[in-house]
Amino acid sequence: MSEAAPSWDHYRSFLAVLRGGSLSAAARALGLKQPTVGRHIDALEATLRVPLFTRGRDGLAPTDAAIELKPLAENMASIADAMVRTSSAAAADVRGTVRISASDMIGAQVLPPILAKLHRAHPGLTVELSLSNRVDDLLRREADIAVRMVQPKQAALVARRIGDIVLGLHAHRDYLKRRGTPQSIADLADHDLIGFDVNTAFVRVLREYGLPLRREQFALRTDSDIAQLAAIAAGHGIGVCQINLARRNPDLVPVLAKAFAYPLQTWVVMHEDLRNAARCRVAFDALTDGLTEYVRPRADRR
Repeated sequence: MSEAAPSWDHYRSFLAVLRGGSLSAAARALGLKQPTVGRHIDALEATLRVPLFTRGRDGLAPTDAAIELKPLAENMASIADAMVRTSSAAAADVRGTVRISASDMIGAQVLPPILAKLHRAHPGLTVELSLSNRVDDLLRREADIAVRMVQPKQAALVARRIGDIVLGLHAHRDYLKRRGTPQSIADLADHDLIGFDVNTAFVRVLREYGLPLRREQFALRTDSDIAQLAAIAAGHGIGVCQINLARRNPDLVPVLAKAFAYPLQTWVVMHEDLRNAARCRVAFDALTDGLTEYVRPRADRR
């Protein structure tokens, strides 16, 4: 390898080509000209002394070396983004950018009013909301703050347990009028069920909590929690969703509430290095307060 370290611009173009599959797609994503991206890739290959892509009819295919370099380039991109967010405001000033990671359902259905309230209080604060059921790595600064449904283990993280978000079976009242209400878990075999497409560890946990369902039983299969909730609300069948979300829709009815209820631990987490950054501190507190109110039983709410 050459003694000269590759430019970050070269790695940035490399990552964009990996994601876009071609020089033209990478150029559009980066706002550069295609020949510029091509020169970056050529320079990086020359510096590293390995081919990174093979050129074919459908675009650029990554070599084994490129695949091995991908997580390192992603780490560099995460750190670069974190540097921009950190430098976007003084530590004591509540402005700049904070990146929040959450699951699709929490981010789309639970966080919007919390973030709207945060914005009204701090209009100089910009929120980047990253929605994925994948757990972003806070140690690599893929996000500043994360809402997680598992307890974090890393000592370098500040974590606040919010409580439990309870999942339960629900159906639209029109569906129950048509098909009847099951009286036991066994009765679910005679109903249209909404469930997962890919068998995951979480699915196995649900079975341990008394819901022994198999993929073959579902009339609708999707791994999107948002799509499952929409299907339940449309009367497609019986499915699992957050009890507090179901309560927002008067047409959704709990099914077998005594036979099945699954508590999801909920945590708000950030890297300890960010605890003194005002932009992160106020966002962390807003998420903690808003989610605590969300999980609080209705009888305790005023």
